[in-house]
Amino acid sequence: MILSTADIRWLIAAYTCGDVADEQMSALLMAIYFRGLDEPELQAWTAAMISSGERLDLSGLTAPTVDKHSTGGVGDKVSLILAPLVASCGAAVPQLSGRGLGHTGGTLDKLESIAGWRATLSNAEILALLAGTGCVICAAGEGLAPADRRLYALRDVTGTVESIPLIASSIMSKKIAEGTGALVLDVKVGSGAFMPDIAAARELACTMVDLGNAHGVRTSALLTRMDVPLGRAVGNAVEVEESVATLRGDGPADLVAVTLALAAEMLRLAGIDADPAAALADGRALRSYRAMIAAQGGDPDAPLPGARHTEVLMAESAGWLRGLDARGVGVAAWRLGAGRARKEDPVSAAAGIICLAKPGDRVEQGQPVLELRGDADDRFARAREALAGAIEIGPEPPEPTDPVLERIG
Repeated sequence: MILSTADIRWLIAAYTCGDVADEQMSALLMAIYFRGLDEPELQAWTAAMISSGERLDLSGLTAPTVDKHSTGGVGDKVSLILAPLVASCGAAVPQLSGRGLGHTGGTLDKLESIAGWRATLSNAEILALLAGTGCVICAAGEGLAPADRRLYALRDVTGTVESIPLIASSIMSKKIAEGTGALVLDVKVGSGAFMPDIAAARELACTMVDLGNAHGVRTSALLTRMDVPLGRAVGNAVEVEESVATLRGDGPADLVAVTLALAAEMLRLAGIDADPAAALADGRALRSYRAMIAAQGGDPDAPLPGARHTEVLMAESAGWLRGLDARGVGVAAWRLGAGRARKEDPVSAAAGIICLAKPGDRVEQGQPVLELRGDADDRFARAREALAGAIEIGPEPPEPTDPVLERIG
């Protein structure tokens, strides 16, 4: 049976207001999980989710609007650098972000390491920040795609999260409702990603690109590697610190490469002819970042929280570091307190892991490879368990790889 547009529109509206019970919607979600949605059904489903709430009106801004969404990874602090970088090139960047769950980090959790910084802003404040500083990173308002909030919670308890149509409509309904003119998707692939298989990641990327373009948002996607943590810092405050270092011109090569690739794609879709590498090098991006943090109540010069306890993991043999499993590192950081198992759990700003060596580096036996940081010393044993087998050392260096796998759209 094919669902008509009218059926879908009624169903989403009725579920959002409580006229359709969770038990009934659960049955449909399970059917979608197993049988999927065809293209007209998915378009209608996404449109109905958008229509369940308000849409942010960015038409009053003079600069072209463009956003980025990442499917999440380990050490993925790109948004902290990218939003001010692209804004410093002349775009307005409304980066509505989320919190971490499980082994993947959340942008809002990271920025809340900064004293005074506020994640919750009104629509009027968002518009004022975009007009004034050119960029904002904040939580999505309660009024944007409220149907998704109910559906996501239900998918979480019914085992229907990993459905490409449901993932795509969840992400894109919020991004389309935020009112941006263009959108670049960073779809992570590898052991630390939500989609470890490249074929599934490509299918998700293509589905989301088609949805965005069909709803009038110029959309493209980059598939990027997530077998190894991105950069050297994994956690909250430590990722803020690394982001600022990158904005100062001292960032890890893989993090800089992914950030510049996404920035170039965002500027292309926004129709802006600018060189993001130049904006990173000459300090414009850093100035934009500091202005954004200050405008949201944060102190960009405040010291970041430090951990009370540290431990170091050593290389067990000499050779070349060939692998550093992103999922293992992500789970270890989560167990140290940097992440949460449930949405209501607190996170530690100071907990995390520093990758003192990355694949391609030569290491000696006994050389420190990972530094574990945490506020509670009873968390370290379980963190070390997550890292069993995560460090691969061999007699030959690994083949060099490009962190960007392909572009879609």
